[in-house]
Amino acid sequence: MKTFDCPKVQLRELTLDDVEDRYQWCLDQDVIKHLNMPEKYPPFSREETERWIEMCMKKTNGYEQRAIMTEVTHIGWVDLKNIDQLNKHAELGIAIGDKTYWGKGYGLAAMKEMLMWGFHELGLNKIWLRVEVDNEKAIKSYLRMGYVEEGILRQDRLRNGEFVDRLRMSILKQEFIK
Repeated sequence: MKTFDCPKVQLRELTLDDVEDRYQWCLDQDVIKHLNMPEKYPPFSREETERWIEMCMKKTNGYEQRAIMTEVTHIGWVDLKNIDQLNKHAELGIAIGDKTYWGKGYGLAAMKEMLMWGFHELGLNKIWLRVEVDNEKAIKSYLRMGYVEEGILRQDRLRNGEFVDRLRMSILKQEFIK
């Protein structure tokens, strides 16, 4: 398992108390630039945000989504989706919504916790992700975590009226545990 200095985080189940944080983060163009969001502003109303969190809580939308917590502060979310139990893989998504925590290792710490959960609790063999090719900070953190590049997904996301390529990356259980 990769070892590096990073802050302590905890992942917890979402609650309705998370609605306002999520809603406010999704109003910030810097936060949502690389997230797959509707091409409208705001991308979601408070009511839509609440319905989404309720679906996550009830496990009716295919997402295993968790709130990322410092000792006292809710700073973002991480999830596994597109879970394929037959082939033992899933897609990871992560966002640090509170920009005061950007660039300080909180995303790496949360990702590590979610990878441990996915590999050990869900019994997955591979956890993959898609990242826009111009999201250099995210790519650097995924490489640091041990993800490897699998290939380019050409014109894979429509962002601001233009198609952008995404890089597909993955990490295998045996690579993570090393």
